Amino acid sequence: MSFLRLERLAKTYPDGTRAVDGVDFSADEGEFVVLLGPSGCGKTTTLRMIAGLELPSGGAIRLAGRDITRLRPSQRDIGMVFQFYALYPHLRVGANIGFPLRAAGLTAGAIEERVGAVAAQMGLAPLLGLYPRQLSGGDQQKVSLARAIVRRPALFLMDEPLGTLDADQRLAMRELIRAVQRESRVTTIYVTHDQEEAMSLADRIVVMSGGRIRQVGTPADIYDRPADRFVAAFVGSPGMNFIACTVAGINGKLQLISESGQLRLDVPLPTAPRAPTTPSAGDARATLGIRCEHVHVDANGPIVGRVVSDQYLGSARLLHVDTPCGRLMLRAESALSRGPGAELRLSLDASHASVFDGATEARW
Repeated sequence: MSFLRLERLAKTYPDGTRAVDGVDFSADEGEFVVLLGPSGCGKTTTLRMIAGLELPSGGAIRLAGRDITRLRPSQRDIGMVFQFYALYPHLRVGANIGFPLRAAGLTAGAIEERVGAVAAQMGLAPLLGLYPRQLSGGDQQKVSLARAIVRRPALFLMDEPLGTLDADQRLAMRELIRAVQRESRVTTIYVTHDQEEAMSLADRIVVMSGGRIRQVGTPADIYDRPADRFVAAFVGSPGMNFIACTVAGINGKLQLISESGQLRLDVPLPTAPRAPTTPSAGDARATLGIRCEHVHVDANGPIVGRVVSDQYLGSARLLHVDTPCGRLMLRAESALSRGPGAELRLSLDASHASVFDGATEARW
């Protein structure tokens, strides 16, 4: 049985805004699940309903077999970490970490022991006597995380906890959060709009848009086999390249022809029931999706284009190339420098292509 289960969870505000529309997913005990999506997609509202900070308009929330849908936050056995640290400015670090234990009525000795253990685990022991204003942003977020961990809750909820940190701090905190979660084995629901953060942390990702779930899967599933065009465009930096095509025939493979006619690509026959079974020329329209790392500079390639921009990234270059198939992005070796206007021939790796229905935008 799932440890956390959301059943048709919905939230409609008095002005009629449908923020969450029938969200259904589960998390197993010890699993790290990331809610990923653009601003306004409903991910934070979903998290707040799990925490008890928002009451659902419909549906149910079950934790360890217990219906917690209408329970107060204090009755849910949940530890929450916010984007803004929410530390008590008048309390020292040690007192901030131990605050929920004092509220729970633990003895001073028990509090000191547990605070000391968590502080040592997170590298905060030298800072216990300082006030929050004396800490860096990264250390303040560590204190916020330690305060959630010290309670030993049944569930961690994290709402964009790294959003205010700089790049180096985010990387260090990602490593720390994942290490702490693996050691504690506490089920964790983590909200972010940062795809790299989601991919590096999650056991599974829940991609949301417009208050609904678009796909649930492992990071590899989401990246390599996006359920629809929205997921393909949103996940990845940059998102997937798209080429409008018609399906020309089927002989164990789909043959896609770009609207320009410059590209003819055979891709493996999809096994999903949405795929057309007997397409012939003009029967079906589709969109070919290909990641930038699967577009290659190839002297014999069928696609001819001209470089629009060349972005040097250190370990690689990101080239934007105008072609008759539309603008394509490709990741090339850093030594391959091409100025604007340079002509390139390109080929696509069909084994890594995705095909999306021209009408529904669902993956075949």
